[in-house]
Amino acid sequence: MSQKLQKNLGLAAALSTVVGMVIGGGVFFKPQAVYTLTGGAPGLGILAWFLAGILTITAGLTAAEVSAAIPRTGGMMVYIEEIYGKKSGMLTGWMQSALFFPATIAALAVMFGNQTCILLGLNENIAIPISIATVLLISILNTFGSKTSGTIQTVATIAKLIPLAIIIVFGFIKGGGGNPIITPLVAEGVSPASVIGQVLIAILFAYDGWINVGAIAGEMKDPGKDLPKAIVGGLSVTMAVYIVINIAYLWVLPADQISQFANPASAVAQVLFGEVGGKVVTAGILISVFGCMNGYLLTGPRVLYTLGTQKSLPGYKVVGALNKNNVPAKATLIMGVLSSLYALSGQFNLLSDLSMFAVWSFYVLTFIGVIILRKKQPDLHRPYKVPMYPFIPMVAIAGGLFVVLNQLLFAGMTNTIISLGGVLVTLVGLPLYNIAQKQVAKENNNYDLNKVA
Repeated sequence: MSQKLQKNLGLAAALSTVVGMVIGGGVFFKPQAVYTLTGGAPGLGILAWFLAGILTITAGLTAAEVSAAIPRTGGMMVYIEEIYGKKSGMLTGWMQSALFFPATIAALAVMFGNQTCILLGLNENIAIPISIATVLLISILNTFGSKTSGTIQTVATIAKLIPLAIIIVFGFIKGGGGNPIITPLVAEGVSPASVIGQVLIAILFAYDGWINVGAIAGEMKDPGKDLPKAIVGGLSVTMAVYIVINIAYLWVLPADQISQFANPASAVAQVLFGEVGGKVVTAGILISVFGCMNGYLLTGPRVLYTLGTQKSLPGYKVVGALNKNNVPAKATLIMGVLSSLYALSGQFNLLSDLSMFAVWSFYVLTFIGVIILRKKQPDLHRPYKVPMYPFIPMVAIAGGLFVVLNQLLFAGMTNTIISLGGVLVTLVGLPLYNIAQKQVAKENNNYDLNKVA
């Protein structure tokens, strides 16, 4: 008898799943980049956490229609392939494998290494070795099977909620509350229009994870009714938590001081509870970041493995293989090594911005794909349809295009060069795909010759 997904997820379970997927390490570290960009002023930062939340909600509502209508394993790569063709799907998987996942893992690893050195009073010169060692350790752990990965995720989920709750509650109770929160928007000499795109791409790193929300549609009792509620409700809760904790930060420290700390949450905790309290909160944050890295090293290699099974990359026999634990161990180790190479840069914000630019370019294609599918396949079974069509998809497309084009064209020469580098790395996937197809054709020819002989 064939196995099917059990439709037993109600609204409450779906809501908690959405929140759990999205809340990660970014909320602890990104305020520094945000308030640095605003020149140490709070207003635009708080506004941008709200705007990024609205953009994420429209994105989640839009992409969920595609993922519910195409319930195949593989995520965005499968959706893009269905809508635009095999090469486009391959490029999506390649972008995720070569840029998004390793850059995200490396960004988290860099912060993990830096904060470990601060917590333990170690020389900052060993931060990068700690970052790399941590990535490689998690990579090895993920070759042992999903049970190990699941245990790490459970512990990390608890760990990330504790610092959030502590800072929100005690920040308002013990904080002075005398610092500006809404005004000024930006510091004197800083143009809101010139920095809003960079502020948004920084904050979107903290909201990432929403693309996976549609995957739960197949296990929901009534996805058409409950999935939009879960997306709007779950992402609204996430947005509220992010805004409230940022106000709590400002309740304790002014924005110009927050911009001086790589880990504002730890700095705020130190003010509230003293040095020991700050270290306890930092330890909780580090466990959370460890769990985030584990989550990306659990899911990312599956995309690389899928490219291998599809014979879309040279060396597909290597990356498309499973070990005795039924885990894509070689794909996992390859991604771990690539992430370690990225971590050598030591640049948290650069790596996280690169990952967001790369993935949001393909998110926009996914949003556009909803409109294309509506026209090309009007009779496709859609257990869930994006509400207020086509308004919400158009908002998601416009917001995504603004973020991507701003990073590519208007965010300064450094960001333009990094973004163009991301485009080039993505396009490298095309010749790699062609090489793989020649290898497949050669193998098929040899097989036919042997068969004839």
